[in-house]
Parts: sequence; structure tokens; C-alpha cells
Amino acid sequence: MRRWIKRLGFLLALLTIAAFIAYQQLWRPVSVHVVEVASGDLALEVTGTGLLDAHLSAVISTRIAGRILSIDVDQNDTVAAGQVVCRLDDSDLLRQVEIGQASVDVAGAAIDRAQTDVARSTAVLELARRDAKRMQEASQSGAASVQEVDTIVQQVKIAQADLARAEAGLVESRRQLAAAERTLDFYRAQLDDTVITSPFAGLVVRRDRDPGEVLVPGSSILRIIAPDQLWLSAWVDETAIASLAPEQEARIVFRSQPDHEYRGQVVRVGLEVDPESREFLVDIALTEVPPRWAIGQRAEAYIQTRVLADAVIVPARFIAARDGHMGVFVLSGDRAEWRPCEFGQRGREYVEVRSGLQPGERIVRGADEASSLALRPGKRVVLR
Repeated sequence: MRRWIKRLGFLLALLTIAAFIAYQQLWRPVSVHVVEVASGDLALEVTGTGLLDAHLSAVISTRIAGRILSIDVDQNDTVAAGQVVCRLDDSDLLRQVEIGQASVDVAGAAIDRAQTDVARSTAVLELARRDAKRMQEASQSGAASVQEVDTIVQQVKIAQADLARAEAGLVESRRQLAAAERTLDFYRAQLDDTVITSPFAGLVVRRDRDPGEVLVPGSSILRIIAPDQLWLSAWVDETAIASLAPEQEARIVFRSQPDHEYRGQVVRVGLEVDPESREFLVDIALTEVPPRWAIGQRAEAYIQTRVLADAVIVPARFIAARDGHMGVFVLSGDRAEWRPCEFGQRGREYVEVRSGLQPGERIVRGADEASSLALRPGKRVVLR
């Protein structure tokens, strides 16, 4: 008897569990969200992911080798066009400028001497020519011998040679002065290069060096950007090439602020597709920016390409897949009925319904993940 009682109790327990499972699976209603199928305009968008950068940007570097004497700005500082941002040690160059100036002075003095020599040689030549003329006249009257005439002619030739040598010395002195002046200009230009200025008004976003460091030409010191010219360079799939053009409106969502949108406008559409990712770059100028941002920050771009008017639309999150077909659960009384549909264009939140639904019908989805798994055709539902 006890054995039969135990068996009966075990059987009743199994029946109770089976009844509970059957209730859960067949009769217990599923909690759902409901929405009404609507007709309206559907904004079609192309999406892409990109990085924030500045359209106007400059890496401040040095043109000469030298040791940093001071850096007058730091990261996050604003600078004006032409403002001094860095100074290099100029002590050696100051001495070179002094030496160069001394060389110019010496070359100038050499020119003065050469000009004096030219003037003296010119005067000697003129005197020799007058003497030669008098001697020739005297020779014609017999007052001077042939030997005396030959002597004075030779003196004229010597005076001409001296003048030519003096003139050549003057040309050489002028060339030496020009070389000394160019050398001085070079030293002065290098001295000017020890004072490094900002090429435009902007914001310092990076500082790479500190005072005391030795730089070589081209070494990065600072990076300055124009904060009023921030762009998002977004990678977009090549299938969207035909639908994109400058001046299209865009929404920017930064990953640091996923619940906030910022406005932008397409300014440039790339002409080269990456061979690996099959994407191309679209540059978007931000018309508004977050209160806090960083160069290189990642964001999503939603570019509006056109608007589909008077379309039957449903929220994308209500669409599901069943038996290889896309569709939705339609509310019929207190039960959910599965209905395959044909969908068309997609916007950010809504999808175009080409067939299968009419405006005014109500569709449902599970209120949570467990409800979504339990939802199936013919299932009783309760609105949440």
C-alpha cells in the first residue's frame, strides 16, 4: 500500500510540473509592447564611423637645430596668429651675427680702399697721357728724342695696367662684401628661427617637448588647430557613393554622449575606396560641437540622403525573423499573430513596409528578452 501511495504522489508531482509547464508555454500571456503602424515621411540615412579632426591644423617644429630655452604655451592654451610659442638658445647665433657683421664692415672698408686705388690710378693715367701728348708734340719739333717718347709711352701703359688692377680689386672687394652680406643675412635668418611663432590663431592640443631638450630640424614641439573648423572624417560603405553629395545634412553621435546628437554638413566626398574595407571617406563639418571634445574622438555619422514621403513605416526593433522570413507579430484580440512582410528602405529608427501591413494595425514585441523568446504565433499577450 505504501508503495502505491509513493507512486501516486510521484505521479501527481509530475502532472503538476507538466501542467505548470503547459500553462507557461500555452496559456500564460506574454508581456508585450505595442505600437500602431503609421504612415509618414521616412528620412533615409547613410551611416559611417569616423574620427574627429581639425580641418586647419599645424605641427609646430623647428627649422634649425638647437636647445629649447623656453616654451611659452601649454596644452589647452589658445594662441593668436604670430604669438611666440617657443624660443631656442640663441647665444651661438648672436656671436655668429657679430662675426658676420664684422666681416661686412671689413669688406666695406676694403671697397673704400679699392675705390681710392682706382681714383689714384685714374689720376696717374691721366697725367701720363698728358705727358705723352706733350712729348709727342715736342718730338715733332725736334725738342724730344725718340727714346724719351718711348719712355713716356711705356709709362702710359704701366698706368693703364695699374688702373685695370685697381678696378679688378674693386670688383673683388664688392663681391666679398656681397658674400659677407649674404652670410650675415643667413645668420640673421637663423637667429630669427630661434623665435618660433604660431602661424594662425588656434588652440594647442598637444605639447611634445620641454625646455632643455635639443631639437633637430623638423622636430615636433606643439600641435595647434583651429577649433572653429572641426571635421568628422567618416568611413562609409562604397554602396552609398551615388547617394552622397556636399551640403547634405548630417547627425553626429559621439560615443562619449550616445544620447545626444550634434549637427553637421557634408563638405567633401572622397574619390578613393579602400581596397580592403571597401569604404571611402566623407568629411563632415560640425556646425555644433560638444562642450568637451578631443581630437581623434570616435563618432557615428548619419547622413540624410533623401526623404521618402507618405510611406507605411514601423519601428525597426519590432521586426523579427521566423522560418527564414522577415515579419512582425500583429495584435489580434488578445493574441499575437505572425505576419510575413516585405520591407524596403531603412531610416535610423523606422523601416518602410512595402507589403503585409496597413496603417492603423497594431504590432507587438516582447517587453523584455524573456518575453521576446516566449512570443510565438497564437500566443496570448498582455500589454505592458
